[in-house]
Amino acid sequence: MIDGLTRFAEAVRELPPESTQQAVGYPSLFLLVALGALVPVVPTGAIVSSAAVVAFHQTSPMALLFVFLVAAFAACLGDAALYWLGQRGVRSRNGSRWLAALRGRVTPDRLADAQARLDTHQVSVLVLSRLVPAGRIPVMLACLLARMPLRRFVRGDIPACLAWAATYQLIGILGGSLFPEPWQGVVAAVGLTVLVSAAPALWRRVRGRREPGTSRKAGPEVPSGHEHP
Repeated sequence: MIDGLTRFAEAVRELPPESTQQAVGYPSLFLLVALGALVPVVPTGAIVSSAAVVAFHQTSPMALLFVFLVAAFAACLGDAALYWLGQRGVRSRNGSRWLAALRGRVTPDRLADAQARLDTHQVSVLVLSRLVPAGRIPVMLACLLARMPLRRFVRGDIPACLAWAATYQLIGILGGSLFPEPWQGVVAAVGLTVLVSAAPALWRRVRGRREPGTSRKAGPEVPSGHEHP
């Protein structure tokens, strides 16, 4: 066994660097993106952007295509698995921990907004939900509560995952094209991804601070005789 492991290690060292990166990188990319779709705490956008930077600096013209296809397929598979697990909770009288986890990550007002947009725009909302940071889970929960069939959800999720993978790959290509070294491009791509992801939360916080001030100004205009008990 020791001789076999030694020969395997020597064979790996003799492989071209790009072959080694492909043998390790693509399965890792698939697993991380699929896991990030199931457990929404893994920064999958940053992972795809970083992989795109590495692929951009490779000589193989197919590297970027492989990153795109692997990321999109893994995201769609993870979404489908999470939706299937959520469906089991919707159908069960006692619910499930997966459905409870989805509910715990969505505030009532965001869920109501997602349900309203789903009623108006139907499946096209799925595409936008993956492009908007933190927009995937509210729309998925709205689809679950509306009892959308899994097959219909997957049909809408396929173009959503393709658009998502293309967007974050473009961020990675931009970061890779700005710097000569791959690690510099990875840092730039991760920074851009974090900035894009944090922008909606910052906007909601700023808007939330403005709304109380507006309501306080409007309060004195209501006559006291018409106040509700």
